[in-house]
Amino acid sequence: MSDHDKIYSTKFQDNIERNTLLMFVVTAVAVAIGGIVEIVPLFYLPNTAMCSSALAGADATCNNTQHKDNSGNTISMDKIVWNPATSAHKTLDEWQAGDGVRPYKPLELAGRNVYIREGCYLCHSQMIRPFRDEKDRYGHYSIAEESMYDHTYQWGSKRTGPDLARVGGKYSDEWHRRHLSYPREVVPESVMPNYYWLSDGTVNVEETVQTMKVLTIMPFNPIPKTIYTDAYIDGAAAQLEGKTEMEALIAYLQSMGNHIKFEEGVNYRD
Repeated sequence: MSDHDKIYSTKFQDNIERNTLLMFVVTAVAVAIGGIVEIVPLFYLPNTAMCSSALAGADATCNNTQHKDNSGNTISMDKIVWNPATSAHKTLDEWQAGDGVRPYKPLELAGRNVYIREGCYLCHSQMIRPFRDEKDRYGHYSIAEESMYDHTYQWGSKRTGPDLARVGGKYSDEWHRRHLSYPREVVPESVMPNYYWLSDGTVNVEETVQTMKVLTIMPFNPIPKTIYTDAYIDGAAAQLEGKTEMEALIAYLQSMGNHIKFEEGVNYRD
């Protein structure tokens, strides 16, 4: 065998590659170190610490100097993330578009469950990238706070259809109903399946109520119990009673992208 054909490696490397358990341990250690390096600094960043304590109800100011609107003006954190303690609108029912990112209302959450069940994320993304062509088509690029209450994230990885991050308010409820039922009657070139049967089934009330309860005990970014109160969760069943899956999915779509006002009076869809 010539020198060019020899495989050079250390004895330590050979031992690792020949031992499945050792390879697993070394890989786990490497991944753990990488994760710690990325995650630990977040606990020391002023914005992260202040915003976490503010949302938890502590006496803290939640400021942010990172996000700017399309005119270059800094957007304060209280306009990025809705905080009932400082907002003029104290409950989800009082919340208005532009108050900041909030948890989903019961019908929207039920619609999100339908969205996930039907695999909509396989063809649609919810992540606008910071490029000029993306901004011109969809609007301001997506920011992390917009997904803070999404478990799991619906960013997607493929766009067979358009991005949906800011689809809320773009079309009427009736347009969505027609498009979901028979897509090619509205968009002739669409390859989306027909979902007319969503109008026949009602939402799973118990599943949605249980989802709300679980979201308040998530290990990261749990929904504060000052928002999803016991009374609010108990009343969710009445809000969902008799609602179809079509209504729920439309409510979810209409909730996307209108939580933050990145620039007043601008409609990128005109």
